[in-house]
Amino acid sequence: MLSHTWHFPLPRPHTGPLLGNGTLGAMVWGDGNTLRLTLGRADWWDHRHAMSWNADMTYPNIRRLLEAADEPGIRALFNRTPAPSGWPHHPSVIPVGRLELVFPATHTLVSAVLNMGAGEIILYARNASDGTHPLATLDLSPDAPVVRLLLAPGAPSPNVASLPAWNQIGDHLRSISFPEPEMRPDGWIQRTPADQTLIVRHQTVSPSEWRVAAVLGDENPGKALEVSFENRALWWASYWQRVPRIDVPNDRWRFLYHYGLYKFAGLTAPQGVAATLQGPWIEDYQMPPWSSDYHFNINVQMCYWPAYQAGLGDHLKPLFTLIEGWLPKLRENARLFVGIDDGYLLPHAVDDRCGIIGVFWTGIIDHACTAWVGKMMYDYYSYTGDEAFLRRLAYPFMKGALRVYEAMFERRPDGSLSLPVSVSPEYRAAQINAWGRDASFQLAACHWLANTLETTAALLGETPSPAWREIREKLPLASLHGDPGKEEVALWEGLVIEESHRHHSHLGGFHPFDTLPAEDPRWREITHRTVHRWIREGMGLWAGWSMPWAAMLHARFGNTDMTELALEIWERVFTNEGHGTLHDVCVPGLSLMGTSSMRATPVKKEIMQIDAGMAATAAIMDSLVHTYRGVVRVFPGASSRWKDCSFERIHIEGGFIVSARRVAGAVGSVTIEATRSGRLVLQNPWPDKGEPRLTLDFKAGESRKLVPALFT
Repeated sequence: MLSHTWHFPLPRPHTGPLLGNGTLGAMVWGDGNTLRLTLGRADWWDHRHAMSWNADMTYPNIRRLLEAADEPGIRALFNRTPAPSGWPHHPSVIPVGRLELVFPATHTLVSAVLNMGAGEIILYARNASDGTHPLATLDLSPDAPVVRLLLAPGAPSPNVASLPAWNQIGDHLRSISFPEPEMRPDGWIQRTPADQTLIVRHQTVSPSEWRVAAVLGDENPGKALEVSFENRALWWASYWQRVPRIDVPNDRWRFLYHYGLYKFAGLTAPQGVAATLQGPWIEDYQMPPWSSDYHFNINVQMCYWPAYQAGLGDHLKPLFTLIEGWLPKLRENARLFVGIDDGYLLPHAVDDRCGIIGVFWTGIIDHACTAWVGKMMYDYYSYTGDEAFLRRLAYPFMKGALRVYEAMFERRPDGSLSLPVSVSPEYRAAQINAWGRDASFQLAACHWLANTLETTAALLGETPSPAWREIREKLPLASLHGDPGKEEVALWEGLVIEESHRHHSHLGGFHPFDTLPAEDPRWREITHRTVHRWIREGMGLWAGWSMPWAAMLHARFGNTDMTELALEIWERVFTNEGHGTLHDVCVPGLSLMGTSSMRATPVKKEIMQIDAGMAATAAIMDSLVHTYRGVVRVFPGASSRWKDCSFERIHIEGGFIVSARRVAGAVGSVTIEATRSGRLVLQNPWPDKGEPRLTLDFKAGESRKLVPALFT
């Protein structure tokens, strides 16, 4: 499954195969005898008019306005000042443009074969005189923002036309003070009002080789075009050698997994920049939706989910480096919000300088964003064993995140702790009633922080804060609603989910925060009623990224066949004809996200987001093995229809690597490797042959293969 074929015509940028190196992206599309390369850079920003936290955006002020139902007041508090004339409303990544390579009219593009194993695209064309034949190969340097085209023997050279994004969105760019691009015979220069200049330059290196570079600021296009491509094949070979292997009887899943891992490499390459909503694949016919920014209420997390299970911890480093550079700003945000000097507060939507982009007040105060980033950091330690990172960044960051929650708590008459003002991500959008007491999502984040900080303090020899134990003992695990014996998990106090909703935030205690004990007898019926309502409200307002998260939740609820189906539905309804991952539906009838009940989203409004594709890749690994409530479960989301399936070397928490095989519907073997000393609790794959759970102690480097005969 390491190759896949696209057939021309490919009518839009997001319908073609992709090349990426974490900074530069190329979308390959076209028709007839015209090959189009749309280039994008994940790091080309217009930073003007970012919003900063201000002295009036305090927790007491926000609480006062919300409790008074003062909608004009809350909107005025969070609205940015009007943009100066000729400025954008908010920062955004800027589209680059495209190159059109026009071959002789005798040649018609037929197909593009993506060789994922080598990171290259082989183009085939039809010639009336001698049929279909290879035309050229496209690849991308892993080290520089350069795309290369190598003509096949005997193939004709194309004429090249340079089409900057100005050709498509020039009216908008002019309205925000961008000058017209300076066109050159070999490309163009696009200057910006306040940020880095973009230079696109192409050249014919030899009769059979052509290159194009898209550089920023001080980068030298001539030097970039001279970069060696010798290590490209080696880079990709090393990448595929590292990642897990799966063998499942579902062709769609196999493609999603391999193409997902391929795109993950192009999105998050360690030598690139931190992944945004679209990564380096920015279309040139519109400004990128939501600025292609950093959304921390689920989207960034989804973009990086595969890193953990696939053993690609180094792919997380650009993100952590970026966030570490923001720490002074996050500390200042916390000081202004709750008046403490030792906290961190991360708004949900920011640019690469942590400038606030949206005026979505519920997102700006959604502190679970900060907690969830802390979880990403701790999980990196758990999977890699990098204790120096844990001590230097993850532990202080988690402490700072919880300190903000501590400042928000209120003590109730019975001595319990409570969050009097909290939000559940995106529920009721930014209406004046989009908040409540003790949002279950925030409670899950608090408990995860308190639990993990106590564990981490013991590991590092630090003194735990008494507040962490008090949180564990006196803060409810979730907001429960209903008469005694009929409770279910609510969004916040007094409110169960009223409608289909794209963000499964009230279920965050089941995943990702793993704080609700679904199998505990006291919680079993609560979980059942909660899931029943969630299913009953349905998918009618879900977005693309809702589906993989739902697949993971179903795996935890024991609905293994629904885990499989959810990803199949996602692939059919939320990806376009070229496998581009969409925010909105492209098939009407399942969800109203971005469409009416009778019409799919118009093509001109197509919104590509990369997050759901990465989450689907992670969900496939998650379905084969995951840890829930400290217990490792093998094949927890594998369909009951799969009689034979296997996986090799999926990483899990604690530095363990797991492989397993199912034969004739039964688990045949489980192999566990330990990268460091530790204890693993395994849900027994053969419960009729022993205890329901097996506790296994490992030494660093030890490997064990478990088979049924060991337990008879």
